[in-house]
Amino acid sequence: MSHPVCHPLFDVTGKVALVTGSSRGIGRALAKGLLEAGCTVVLNGRDSVALEETRKQLAETFGEAVLGEAFDVTDSAAVADAVARIENRAGPIDILVNNTGAQRRAPILDFTDEDWHGLLDTNLTSAFLVGREVARRMVPRRRGKIINICSVQSETVRPGIAPYSATKGGLKMLTKGMCADLGPYGIQVNGIGPGYFDTELTSALVADEEFSAWVRKRTPAGRWGDVEDLVGALLFLSSPASDFVGGQVLYVDGGMLSVL
Repeated sequence: MSHPVCHPLFDVTGKVALVTGSSRGIGRALAKGLLEAGCTVVLNGRDSVALEETRKQLAETFGEAVLGEAFDVTDSAAVADAVARIENRAGPIDILVNNTGAQRRAPILDFTDEDWHGLLDTNLTSAFLVGREVARRMVPRRRGKIINICSVQSETVRPGIAPYSATKGGLKMLTKGMCADLGPYGIQVNGIGPGYFDTELTSALVADEEFSAWVRKRTPAGRWGDVEDLVGALLFLSSPASDFVGGQVLYVDGGMLSVL
């Protein structure tokens, strides 16, 4: 007796997904996971050159299922224009992944106004602007999945990253609030909270042997996360498997938040 390759609850074949901040790192890995699952994926970034490079690389495997839209997710007018363009090109957006993020490390006494506002715009306002614009189109269709990329720092903090943690805590609550407003329209809004992952953004921390040893010791799984570790959670939250899951943050952290 032959078994299906994939349970139909997890089937996202033919869905259209927009993944913000997907030129590299976690965003690129999430986009690739959705492509592997049979989605059409629209990549996004501000740097059109880096974005096109990533699109070309992924298109070698996935062909016309990969599109690119360079726009600034912190600019309300640019977001509205881009979402209209995307739906004209690719069709209705079924899955939105708000992944755009940045990090600035400094003690709070030394943190500048500019860096504070920069983090708020990039990590929190972007998810509000893109989420609102895409939801305006999902609501009449009465379906859709929105996944906000939160962090273990949505729950806990280390010295030197108070503003970053404030944005990620805010994103957790935005996720819950969007769930409250959009759930009645058949739209599920949830979050993924990565722990410590080995990406371009964390390369300095990975290279710091003392810090790396702390991460391995602090994490029950005993290692840094690989970006591919996030794909399973993403497919769950993007698919019919999560149709009655709302306002949750699924922490993919090797167990870090569960232990002291």
